[in-house]
Amino acid sequence: MIIRDAIDSYVAWRRAHGAKFDTSARILYRFGRHVGESTDCDSVADADVLGFLAGNGRLTRYRANKHGALAGFYRYAISRGLVARSPLPAPEDEPRKPRSAPPYVFSREELQRLFGAIDVSRQRPVQLDADTLRALLLLLYGAGLRFGEAQNLTLNDADLTEAVLTVRNTKFFKTRLVPVGPQLVDALRTYVARRVDRPLPRRRDSTVLANLDGTPLVKGTVRYAFNRLLDAAGIQHDRNDGRRAPCFHSLRHAAAVHRLESWYRQGADVQRLLPALSTWLGHAHLDGTQVYLSMTPELLHEASVRFDRHVNGGGHE
Repeated sequence: MIIRDAIDSYVAWRRAHGAKFDTSARILYRFGRHVGESTDCDSVADADVLGFLAGNGRLTRYRANKHGALAGFYRYAISRGLVARSPLPAPEDEPRKPRSAPPYVFSREELQRLFGAIDVSRQRPVQLDADTLRALLLLLYGAGLRFGEAQNLTLNDADLTEAVLTVRNTKFFKTRLVPVGPQLVDALRTYVARRVDRPLPRRRDSTVLANLDGTPLVKGTVRYAFNRLLDAAGIQHDRNDGRRAPCFHSLRHAAAVHRLESWYRQGADVQRLLPALSTWLGHAHLDGTQVYLSMTPELLHEASVRFDRHVNGGGHE
């Protein structure tokens, strides 16, 4: 079997078993083009694989992603007799992946500047107006949504009477209910009242967030508007301090970190509350939420103060 057909078969098999498999599929099809899509599976040489893994630039964590995608593919291919062996280097022979830069987490002061600059940055919108950009950022921070979740949220999914958002088909193929606070509910009611005056191509199944002509948001357009907003707020988006650049996800990170900071200051049992935060964020595993515990100096300071109180006789809080 040629490599392209084998990759098609593997991708279809993974998706039939419930995986979205978008990122790994892109890696595998890129690999197929690298070695030649009509190449027989058993003719792929070790050197071809090493060349694909190495790429043309410096070592990044992407190499580990490529190795993982190919390892899954070759396990599948061997089990079905498409290849006799895997041409991949053993995991222990792979270079250690570099540490990823810590994500950017907006401070509360930066968030005030960000929301305060929205009207200035969107004075003459062609499609994405200030009201929609504000509603998007409120959903990312106030409800902790991922960009795609906010982008796909429909009018039917936003129950503003019960103050609950239904987030469907998330990153892990789950649907979750996200409770929202009264301030966010009021802001969303105001926005939706204006939104329904725009075209509704799918009636109540139309997206909550929409351009001036009623079409759904496009990520590239919103990213450009977001970078202009960062400029207007005086927040540098070309980082040189070792952190990743601020992005949509930075608002979600900020939502989680600020919630944890508040819990520490209130004396709450943070470890007991972590599963609730994990559910709210839609994490598949608690590990994905625990990383927030050490994400900022402010959060580490709050945890240290809490620990010192306990050790020095503060008792149980």
